[in-house]
Amino acid sequence: MSLRPRANGLARAVLRFRPAAFAGTFVALFLAVAIVSACGILLETGARANTPPTRYAAAPVVVAADQQARMRMGRGDGAYEVSAPLPDRARVDAALLERLAPLGRAVPDVVFPVRDGAGGTLDASGWGSTAFSPAELRAGSPPAGPGEVVLGGAGGPDRVTLDTPAGPREFRVVGRADRPGAWFADTEARTLSGHPDALDAIVLFGADAARARAAVDGRAQVLTGDARALDARLAGAQEVLTGLGGSFGGIATLVAVFTAAGTVALSVGQRSREFALLRAVGATPRQIRRTVATEALLVAPVAGALGCLPGIALAAWWFGQLKAKGAVPAGIDLVVSWIPLVSAVGLALAAALVAGWAASRRPARIRPGLALASAAVERLRPGWIRTPLGLAALAGGTACATLAATSSGPDAANAALGVVMLFMLAVALLGPLIARACTAVFGLPLRAGGAPGELAAANSRTHARRLASAITPIVLAMAFSSTLVFLHTSEDRAVRQQQEAGLLADHIVSLGGSDPHGDTDGTAVHGTAVDRAAVDRAVAAGAVALTRTSVLTVVGSGGDRTFHTASAQGVTGDLTKVQDLGVRSGDLARLAPGTVAIDRTLAEATHTGTGDRVDLRLPDGTRAAPEIVAVYTRGLGLGEVTLPAADLAGHTTAGRPTELLFRGPAPEGLGPVLSAAAWTSEQSVDRQLNAWANTTMAAVLGGFAAVAAANTLVMTVLDRRRELHMLRLIGSTRRQILRMLSWEALLVSGTGIGLGSAIALATLTPLTKAMTGTGPYVPPLVYGSFVAAAIALTLAATTLPARRALRLSRT
Repeated sequence: MSLRPRANGLARAVLRFRPAAFAGTFVALFLAVAIVSACGILLETGARANTPPTRYAAAPVVVAADQQARMRMGRGDGAYEVSAPLPDRARVDAALLERLAPLGRAVPDVVFPVRDGAGGTLDASGWGSTAFSPAELRAGSPPAGPGEVVLGGAGGPDRVTLDTPAGPREFRVVGRADRPGAWFADTEARTLSGHPDALDAIVLFGADAARARAAVDGRAQVLTGDARALDARLAGAQEVLTGLGGSFGGIATLVAVFTAAGTVALSVGQRSREFALLRAVGATPRQIRRTVATEALLVAPVAGALGCLPGIALAAWWFGQLKAKGAVPAGIDLVVSWIPLVSAVGLALAAALVAGWAASRRPARIRPGLALASAAVERLRPGWIRTPLGLAALAGGTACATLAATSSGPDAANAALGVVMLFMLAVALLGPLIARACTAVFGLPLRAGGAPGELAAANSRTHARRLASAITPIVLAMAFSSTLVFLHTSEDRAVRQQQEAGLLADHIVSLGGSDPHGDTDGTAVHGTAVDRAAVDRAVAAGAVALTRTSVLTVVGSGGDRTFHTASAQGVTGDLTKVQDLGVRSGDLARLAPGTVAIDRTLAEATHTGTGDRVDLRLPDGTRAAPEIVAVYTRGLGLGEVTLPAADLAGHTTAGRPTELLFRGPAPEGLGPVLSAAAWTSEQSVDRQLNAWANTTMAAVLGGFAAVAAANTLVMTVLDRRRELHMLRLIGSTRRQILRMLSWEALLVSGTGIGLGSAIALATLTPLTKAMTGTGPYVPPLVYGSFVAAAIALTLAATTLPARRALRLSRT
């Protein structure tokens, strides 16, 4: 097929005098480019995302720990690295300070929370940090030794008691700074931070970065330029953006290109009579193929260029929502370059060319004498290329579904992800055969609708290809929307049930916590905190203190191993009084330093059990291999990993518990008190971002598929104007014709809903069992709304253009 961009006269004439013939193709390519370019913009933004340094903006060279956990996979030339962001701040060994001191001035830096007497929480650090931070002394003198502090603000008592990660201490206020905070002597700041042998960073003045890298010898990172930002939230934002633009974007791109290609093929197929006439009057196969290619080259670039505009708008809206919900730091901006836009247009053009070439093969190669006769009858079976490919996709989807149903953990989830794509591919390739089978099944009840119903069944049976082109987008919309939405509803329901069944405490006191990554550069942001002595007294009286955080585990096996961020709770006190974790094996009474209890799904994912040791990365990245003393079933709602709080000491920024759990009434003055029901409801707020993300992805994919379905149905109905006019000529009433089309629309929507629901169920069942241990939860009202929307869309896209065609035929 010639791909020369010069349009021949026939292609130009068709576009000039019959532009409506290409309206459906234009809309499909327009929408495809919009969704592909939006995902590409988010992917590029994630790849290029960076934040400017703030805390270390005036620091020439910063030595800090790697904020990613890393693991080497494979061997030799095929080796690669797997990484994941650490849940908390990783720190460097304080011994590096002595090794770096000969290179220049080395300033240690630690940042930690302290609580003042008024109940407020301040960010504290050593006074040496003022060499690179904007804080300046307003009055008094810098702290020179133990027991001295500089506080922000003007005026106040000369002596204060501050609760630090190392415990409450009394200090003499020796100076006042021009901004909020607390500053101690550098040596004492390291002691008070709770991790005296580790530093957040070391700032070097007058030192060469290359010499510093040689001195640290791989034990830390030496950062300059924008890398000094040290904003750990950047890695999370990059993961979110690349996940949306890459993982979801890959699926969305396949769906968009696949749907656009199907529409192009439908458009070419509807002009089979025209191509047959051209063959009858002497057009060569090369001329037919060249005409189709030229039409694609004329339509696709225009549709693509216009589709980039809503693509940019969609990406901007999506990015703004992620920022507003805190998933992306404020310092990251949306990146819009020519790369994703040109790529999206090029992809749409390639899809149009390939689909047009494939659809034009048959009319182009048929002998001129048989062309008109062949075009008058629709071929019932798929081609020799589509049939083997479709059967292979069907077999692959069945194999993946079987593997997912018989596997557990990540293996089941990974297998389930291939189910929806393979089954969708099979539906598209074997569409005519599936349409004929569904017509045979649903044709019996259609005959009960009288003459219009019988005619609808006969039409559907005879024109299976036309029916298949309408069914496929409905299947797409139902399968993807149901999978994304009901995956969240299943997880949310399982979490709530586990929390309600497993939480035995009557009241929960929130002690506040910290965002270990803070605003920027590791500066911590804290909620309300409570005096450590009060917590100790409450625990001694029977309460249980929990430190909620996260740890990293290695899941999978062989070459599929990866990091998993698991929710964790550090326990002080008798946990069985306030939580029923649903222990399946082992005994929580054996929980002691050096041991751990884990959730059943995590045990399956890590291929471990009671008595084994599990590989963990503590919040700050420290490796640990505690012995598993119990495996339980309610980790999704209460925490996937349970370990003694003593094992978390020195590995979290806050260095203190985050919750107190009480059986019976909770004493006043400790902090905000929640009932068990209120605490459960509050936890659901934390899952709202995932719910919003799944719903948005479902809306984008489902909306695109819905518009594609409507576009296909409208194209199909308008192509049948001669048929509808003939029915009117032989005496059919307008009402009878509309009833016939309504029956056909119900057949299309019913088949699409049934197939889409079956594909979603085959995907959801192993996924939810791997995540929650139970089957999928499908809210009847939500599913009913999907069904109603599919039926309403199909009826509207069929009857509205038919009404207009019938009005025109009457005139």
